[in-house]
Amino acid sequence: METGQRDDVDICVLGSSDTEATWDSSADDRGGGSESYPRHNLTWVGGEVISEGTWDGSQAKAHQEAGQLHPSQEKMKPEQEEARPPLVPVKGIPMIKYFAEIYDEVESFEAHPDDLLISTYPKSGTTWVSEIIDMIYKEGSLEKCRVQPIYMRVPFLEFAVPGVPTGIELLKEVPRPCLIKTHLPVQMLPKSFLEKNCKVIYVARNAKDVAVSYYYFYQMAKVHPEPGTWEEFLEKFMDGRARHFLDSFPNYRRIGLENPEREIRKVMEFLERPVDENLVKKISHHTSFKVMSQNQMANYKSLPSSVMDHTVSPFMRKDLQFQLSGLIIVLVGNYGI
Repeated sequence: METGQRDDVDICVLGSSDTEATWDSSADDRGGGSESYPRHNLTWVGGEVISEGTWDGSQAKAHQEAGQLHPSQEKMKPEQEEARPPLVPVKGIPMIKYFAEIYDEVESFEAHPDDLLISTYPKSGTTWVSEIIDMIYKEGSLEKCRVQPIYMRVPFLEFAVPGVPTGIELLKEVPRPCLIKTHLPVQMLPKSFLEKNCKVIYVARNAKDVAVSYYYFYQMAKVHPEPGTWEEFLEKFMDGRARHFLDSFPNYRRIGLENPEREIRKVMEFLERPVDENLVKKISHHTSFKVMSQNQMANYKSLPSSVMDHTVSPFMRKDLQFQLSGLIIVLVGNYGI
């Protein structure tokens, strides 16, 4: 089925497969964990900013295996303002209060032509796709990918929580080219993404699956209002009062699900990266639900419970299993509003 298709829109789908990918983890090139990688000034989202330092991969791995946070991250205690504030409408779209407060700054964000925007509705596989693309950019290096959590490697454009660096602040520090995550509908995106013809990867998921995942996410992510009962939340979701769903990229066509390895190849081709089959298998393995749910640099367990309470519901729920009943849509060039 095709809807609103345009010539300047390329489409690829990241789906799922019942066949688990195989990868010999002993073949990973970790370099002995001794190499350090330069980074931007804001080394961790949290209460401490470390200037132009490095933190080697072995240190990241040691903290992860011990179930510990980096020392600076332990100080990440967002200022407690209004508990679970109500959503605030911006241009007719309900937004998290703190996100709405910085929207003017978000709207004026200046993108660069080599920036890649990962655009999704919440709970549609954003972290999965972000991890795949980051691994592609880092040529499958686990050490480089696990030096920092995903929310620092792929900053969240409109993110804001009191006492924590905003997505805009992080994006001023990350090295080029930037991977940028957003949940904004197309009409609220900074115009610079259109003007600079940035590449965009858009992810959609079956709305019924999104609603279930989003309900549990509302419960554990404390920047959201109380979701109420499932029946109450579902009514709001269907009425568009749980943030936007249908206001997304208008020009797309729908195609069927395919297996992850095939879709990783499509993304690599879209990003003009050489397709190496060993790298494809490695990325498929390390972005599987089983592996990512245990990876503290990807499962958001590194955030304090004042932001996300995993005792209420894990960020990565078993119902997801990354079997997205939706699509990844890659838009090339000026796709317009």
